[in-house]
Amino acid sequence: MASYLDNDEANFEALNLLKQDNPDLKILISVGGWSRSKFFSDAALTPESRKIFAQSAIDFLKKYNIDGIDLDWEYPGLSGDGNVYRAVDKQNFTLMLKTLRDYLDRQSELDGRTSDPYLLTIATGASQSYLDHTEMHNAQQYLDFINIMTYDFHTGGSPIAGHHSNLFPSKSIHFTGPSADKAVQQHIDAGIPSRKLVLGVPFYGRSWSGVRSTNNGLYQWTNTSERGSAGFDELRDEYINKNGFTRYWDEEAKAPYLWNPDTQTIFVYDDEESLAHKTSYIKARGLGGAMFWEYSSNYGEELLNALFNGLNKDN
Repeated sequence: MASYLDNDEANFEALNLLKQDNPDLKILISVGGWSRSKFFSDAALTPESRKIFAQSAIDFLKKYNIDGIDLDWEYPGLSGDGNVYRAVDKQNFTLMLKTLRDYLDRQSELDGRTSDPYLLTIATGASQSYLDHTEMHNAQQYLDFINIMTYDFHTGGSPIAGHHSNLFPSKSIHFTGPSADKAVQQHIDAGIPSRKLVLGVPFYGRSWSGVRSTNNGLYQWTNTSERGSAGFDELRDEYINKNGFTRYWDEEAKAPYLWNPDTQTIFVYDDEESLAHKTSYIKARGLGGAMFWEYSSNYGEELLNALFNGLNKDN
């Protein structure tokens, strides 16, 4: 049986062809993720293991002619999805990034890319807990930018049906809740320059059924295990002001949501209006830009266009 890995060479060739249209395009490989961070702690544990990891990253970078490495360790010092973790992950994560930075800079010199060096980036959890288990005030010096995963504030494991990527808190009904703004400020307070911070946005929504009808289900307890997710394309085609669902706007949170009173189902998500507020926020706070997860959730490209247009407006 063929593995999806068998397509790596063709995929990277196709990606690199995009540079014919956009010479400024940078292509990075992201290592890790929620379900693939099992042995990061082992890889970061010793000087020898860190060097092995860094060299393997360089080998991959050279093989596929890409522009850098992104680490998505979820999470240092925490179990995440049942991962190996240690208290020393806090220091070892910084050391791993330093080792990678050294290897990437050396390769940049060898390849004549001193004016366009290879990139090193990471994805970070949008919580104080993540920052407490890392040394971002030290680690940030080795990084070109930092992608904050400001989504999944409420997930399928959450008993409360709340926004999962709200820009600000809904103070009148859930004043203690998380928000993208809160996560950004926590990162800045941890010693990261705002220009290195990239705001993450979701191209998908999350849902709960059997929700209490107060506030059209928003921030209400659920009494069922019926929870799910849907990409923006599906939300647009099947749910937004369709099939018994009505779109509502949370002015405090700058976020939309859908409510069906018959099934007591709520969807929380981002749309063009909420992304307009987020792009204005990115520029007002002097952040490095936006990232999204993930492209296949919105082949219609409404959200991608909203990000591009918002970030490129003069105001």
